[in-house]
Amino acid sequence: MLKQGIIIFLLVVTLVLPFALRPAKDAGAKADETLVIITPHNEAIRHEFGLAFAKWYRARTGKTIALDWRLIGGTTEIARFLEGEYTAAFQYHWTKTLGKSWSNDVLNGFANGALPADATAEATEARAAFLASEVSCGIDLFYGGGSYDFIRQAQAGRLVDSGILRMHPEWFTEEVIPQSFAGEEYWDKNGLWVGTVLSSFGIIANKDSLARLGVTKPPTTWTDLADPLYVGEVALADPTKSGSIAKAFENVIQQQMQRVVFERMATARYASEEAMKAAEAEAVAEGWLEGLRLLQKIGANARYFTDSAQKVPIDVAAGDCAVGMGIDFFGRQQQEAVRRRGANDRLTYVAPEGGAVASVDPVGLLRGAPNREAAVAFIEYSLTMEGQKLWNLKPGVPDGPEYFALRRLPVRKDFYTIEGIAEVRSDPEELPYAPQERLIYHPERTGKLFREMSFVIRVMCLDTKPELKRAWGALIEAGMPADALAVFSDLSAVDYDEAKGAIRTALRSKNKVDEIKLANELGNKFRAQYLKAEEMAKKSGK
Repeated sequence: MLKQGIIIFLLVVTLVLPFALRPAKDAGAKADETLVIITPHNEAIRHEFGLAFAKWYRARTGKTIALDWRLIGGTTEIARFLEGEYTAAFQYHWTKTLGKSWSNDVLNGFANGALPADATAEATEARAAFLASEVSCGIDLFYGGGSYDFIRQAQAGRLVDSGILRMHPEWFTEEVIPQSFAGEEYWDKNGLWVGTVLSSFGIIANKDSLARLGVTKPPTTWTDLADPLYVGEVALADPTKSGSIAKAFENVIQQQMQRVVFERMATARYASEEAMKAAEAEAVAEGWLEGLRLLQKIGANARYFTDSAQKVPIDVAAGDCAVGMGIDFFGRQQQEAVRRRGANDRLTYVAPEGGAVASVDPVGLLRGAPNREAAVAFIEYSLTMEGQKLWNLKPGVPDGPEYFALRRLPVRKDFYTIEGIAEVRSDPEELPYAPQERLIYHPERTGKLFREMSFVIRVMCLDTKPELKRAWGALIEAGMPADALAVFSDLSAVDYDEAKGAIRTALRSKNKVDEIKLANELGNKFRAQYLKAEEMAKKSGK
């Protein structure tokens, strides 16, 4: 009888326990308010900010609040989701509320932040109607991801002014949160989005795997990853699927541009300003090619190109790859996870020397937010010193996170000058605003070619991966013969002018076939090129 009772008890526990541990939906039903947030942020960030904001909000308003996190993937998936939801919402508003007919001009015009002067009257009217509306996707906030994605959402009109710049002008100064730093924007001048935390890019390395390869020191520069020592040992993500790795690749190219410009122009003298500008433009174009050539070699060393940037540090930690390129906080958080499991310090994260710029992960208020007041309060909280401390204090210390060390760097400059803060920080050695040799981001050089850059890397490295790897292996085996290496590295088909011209035109064509056709043409060209380089290398080695 006792045994039967125990079995029944365990059965009841098995049935009831999952419901007892399901707080999100039930908490939302019992709370006074619910805030809906779409985000790519991980569980650790959601847990700590959800808990801390709820306490802060209750102390301030006397109300309880539940955070309803919407998780659909990375920023690329979020952008597609928002576009679809707002299109459906505006179509209903246009046809049902305004009683107008839906058309392609309305569809292409209402979310176009750069309507041409010759746009149709219908497209112009649709744009004005959308910006004057409160159409909603049912979500209050877009939280996390890169500034590139927020700039696009702001241009489309899906983000609106939260009023935070007027509420706290003392925060948006050079001393607290500069408008821009090292060329990167940290908040939108119209208040459509604000950066809450810094992110950068670097190299994640497994010390045990490096020892297996006979490497005694982790790589410290992007160029190190092109070393033949790392053949089949580099973990990378697809830049057309991951905005974060695309940003890292852009940093690689920007660093090469900066290097070439400096080397060409540091001591040169020019007869006129026009001549100087022409020389700089030529150096930038050469830097584009040098950056792509470096990425080509790193891609040849790659074990794979994953769809998710979060997979990279996991595989490096497991020893499946020796090194990987990724976001700083992915690397640090994986390092933290390894430590929590009682493992050794085999995982390390290295910021490449002068090779990465710190950008921001913003938060923005979505048009038609159902709970605007609470959404604005969340934005405000995320920029208070209480909210900022969550990012980089150790768990359990006063004002720190409850359980998870988030291992990220606050955007506020004054955080780093708090007396005694170093003793309670997770990463006291990281001082993003300190004077140092740094990359200065020039958005005019690659900002408008972000998609083109990702496309080029895809056709150069991913679509042609078998041929790329065979050619690279043959070059290594033959000792890198100059003539074969020159054929391998010929990027004339994707140079700066081509990226700004034919490639840009194809990718922005309304006919998707144009992009597919160009991808096939370039893919075939690179395959033939790699095959020729392989044959030349093998012949030279005989």
